[in-house]
Amino acid sequence: MPTDRATEAPESPTTDMPGLAATATEEPAHVDTPATDDRHNVEAVDGKPSATEAPAHEAPVDDAPESAVHLPALEALLFSTHHPLTPGRLAELLDVPGTKPVRHGIKELNGQYESTGRSFRIEQVAGGFQLCTLPEFGPLLHKFHQKEADSKLTNAAKETLAIIAYKQPILRADIEAIRGVACGETIRSLMEKHLVKIAGRAELPGRPILYGTTKRFLEWQGLNSLKDLPPIDGTPR
Repeated sequence: MPTDRATEAPESPTTDMPGLAATATEEPAHVDTPATDDRHNVEAVDGKPSATEAPAHEAPVDDAPESAVHLPALEALLFSTHHPLTPGRLAELLDVPGTKPVRHGIKELNGQYESTGRSFRIEQVAGGFQLCTLPEFGPLLHKFHQKEADSKLTNAAKETLAIIAYKQPILRADIEAIRGVACGETIRSLMEKHLVKIAGRAELPGRPILYGTTKRFLEWQGLNSLKDLPPIDGTPR
């Protein structure tokens, strides 16, 4: 009976070389190749790394000082004293390393005072820091307190103190030459109020005493240094 060879299964190929057929069907030997991961092979677009690419190490950003100062405690110290406190003294009292945290805290407090419209600021006075009322409230406070220090000074004392402040160190004889009167008692009174001190001795026969103003004088006038004294007749110091 004739058969339709088109429907027959094809015969398996044969070869005269044993093992060739088996070799052709074997899986290729495993070859170690670097693992590929499409997630890590995505090239940067417009110079930006891919979303899954591990970010480069970046140093942490920290604008805060090494040891932040406790602002309420700093404010309490400044409120509790009538005299300026140096940055070093404040750092010691607040138990912080160095003065940098103190200065940062003062800046932060002043920012809060300004943003809330407070009537005072922390100012640098006589080498330290002190809470001071803003100048625009001066007339009101002057009316209320009548400047306690001023009320205790006579006109003669004020004149003598002004001469010493601007001319220091100065001899008593030079003060009397400017004022035209004896100033011994007035100078002694100013020294008792801790506004005037002995600033040394002149290199003259008899080594006469030189007089100058004290730190208390700077506090009283709200000055950081003698350079902050108002100029005389518009002439800068």
